[in-house]
Amino acid sequence: MPALRLPPPLRFLERLRKMQEEEKQQALSNPFLAQALEKEKMEGHRLAIIARTVALVVVGLLLPFLNFSPSVLYYEATLLLFIALGWLQLRLASVGYSKSELLLIFADLSLLTLLFITPNPFFTQDIPTAFMYRFDNFIYFFVFLAVGTLAYSYRTVWAMGLWVAVLWAIGAVGVWLFGYRIPELGEAAAVAFEGHALIGAELNPNSVRPDVRVQEMVVMLIVAAILAIKGWRSNQLLMRQANIAAERANLSRYFPSSLVDVLASTDRDIGAVRTQDVAVLFTDIVGFTRFAEQNSPEDVMDLLRHYHAFVERSIFQNGGTLDKYLGDGVMATFGTPETTPGDAANALRAATQLLEETDAFNKAREADGLAPIQVSVGVHFGPVILGDIGPSRRLEFAVVGDTVNVASRLEASTRELGCKCVVSEALMQHAALAKDAENPQQKFSARDQIKLRGRQNSINVWTA
Repeated sequence: MPALRLPPPLRFLERLRKMQEEEKQQALSNPFLAQALEKEKMEGHRLAIIARTVALVVVGLLLPFLNFSPSVLYYEATLLLFIALGWLQLRLASVGYSKSELLLIFADLSLLTLLFITPNPFFTQDIPTAFMYRFDNFIYFFVFLAVGTLAYSYRTVWAMGLWVAVLWAIGAVGVWLFGYRIPELGEAAAVAFEGHALIGAELNPNSVRPDVRVQEMVVMLIVAAILAIKGWRSNQLLMRQANIAAERANLSRYFPSSLVDVLASTDRDIGAVRTQDVAVLFTDIVGFTRFAEQNSPEDVMDLLRHYHAFVERSIFQNGGTLDKYLGDGVMATFGTPETTPGDAANALRAATQLLEETDAFNKAREADGLAPIQVSVGVHFGPVILGDIGPSRRLEFAVVGDTVNVASRLEASTRELGCKCVVSEALMQHAALAKDAENPQQKFSARDQIKLRGRQNSINVWTA
């Protein structure tokens, strides 16, 4: 049996509900989107209330020109009430669904409708209730709707247009059923315009002119729908921008901020497989396995957080890329995804800063009565292969090759050499080419050749 299809209006409402739920889930999963929505909401609401206040003040200045009599003070007083309601809406403004805010909007529109379909109590002339429509006050609803687009979501803007149409229809029916009439005026108009039925109907002061009222409601719904669609498009743009901000934040976890800007603006395929010369740095905590065995999980994680923090700082402040965390170890590269002439020198400075930050960290630990830690660092410079690896659903930008293996072996050799940092001769030679006032090579000493595990040829190294 085929599934029952909802009628078009219900399908439209169901689609709106699903869109609202999707946006809510995105906001919950993306903190950048939640922040952007909150910022947009509050800034838009402040701007809306300022615009509303200015608009109502302008209307207040216009009213004596339209009706120069003491009775105009009644409308001036109601303008002050609407200004106060606007600022109250700002005070109660919040991101997401808010019953109090919607109630104030509905009260706003209800009071405005009541104001337009009921006579001014201070007006001295005796006129039919329906005659109020001759003042063409409906146009002021568009001012409130326009201001609403600055402050509210596209769903609320559409709801405002719908509420106006419904309230205006109820008001028209109420005036037609219960409004005050002066039959003599209607009879006089019929006599005066006998033979001109169209003019007579137009000028009959007792008529609510239902055709005109329907036209006003339809136009209001059309305008509200157009503004709601515009609001929806703006909301989609905001969500895309928030997603881009989230992507940039993810990049900033691995690259320095200056490089994130380059990556975000380049049209080059960063993940394309290629070979280039890169400086590779490995570091980890000596004896971490024993530390983890002898201490609580909370102490272990606290140590790792502090250690990773100053390692990350040393890498990023010297233009490096944080390639990956390896438990207590860290792999960083200098020259990815783009190479620079100072990559080797930057890696050497990062290694030196890392050792200095470790000393400062140990002084703080000793002051707290905790044992110091020892880190080991290995740095090498040479060609690597880099690009995206893995299946399409789990791509990872990877740096692989002999240079990476050598850097890892250099870090491990610190135990045998009794030092904190081992740097290859190749890296020292390339670092010497950099035009820097400070020469970090002074903090290293040349050592005899060493043989690395898994390699046939010995390698010249420097240690610190």
